[in-house]
Amino acid sequence: MTTWVENPDGGRERGPRGLLRAWVEVLVRPQQFFRNGVAPGDQAPGLVFAVVVAVAYTIGLFAFAPERIPALAGGRTVSVALALAAVALVVAPAALHLTAALQTVILIVAVRDRAGVSETVQVVAYATAPCVVAGLPWPALRLVCALYGGALLVIGLREVHGTTTVRALAAGAVPATLLFGSAFGGLDAGEAVLRAAGLI
Repeated sequence: MTTWVENPDGGRERGPRGLLRAWVEVLVRPQQFFRNGVAPGDQAPGLVFAVVVAVAYTIGLFAFAPERIPALAGGRTVSVALALAAVALVVAPAALHLTAALQTVILIVAVRDRAGVSETVQVVAYATAPCVVAGLPWPALRLVCALYGGALLVIGLREVHGTTTVRALAAGAVPATLLFGSAFGGLDAGEAVLRAAGLI
């Protein structure tokens, strides 16, 4: 699940420019992006993309909610550095591949003719694009990011695995809830928005 294809056919461009281009394209033209930008075995750019999103999200959390910074040895600065390193090297890759593994198992049941595991990893990775700003301290924004990420996951599953919107929605519901609802705080944000509106 960590294969790097040096010259993928139709894969993503490497480097900062490639990351920025992928981020803009998946937000603006998701159908085209998932149809043309996901290649078998080309997981490395997707993994880097997901790590960058997770780190940006964590930086936002720490900047506006310092109480979320874990108390590690060496003071606050060292704690932030260690926490970000853990997110980049352990937490984000593990969360990506666990979510993709769960998504793959569900797809086996829901979709007969589907693409491979590496393509699923890429779909999950690029669907996190809106969450680059989900760490900012506005529940409505975080909720929008989570909902947009869930929608991108469904679109990606539909386009990459060649299935219907209904099947993609059914297959992606649980992984989207875990990733965008729990990991990126969409459920808490939704509750906060409803409470502020006096609906709960």
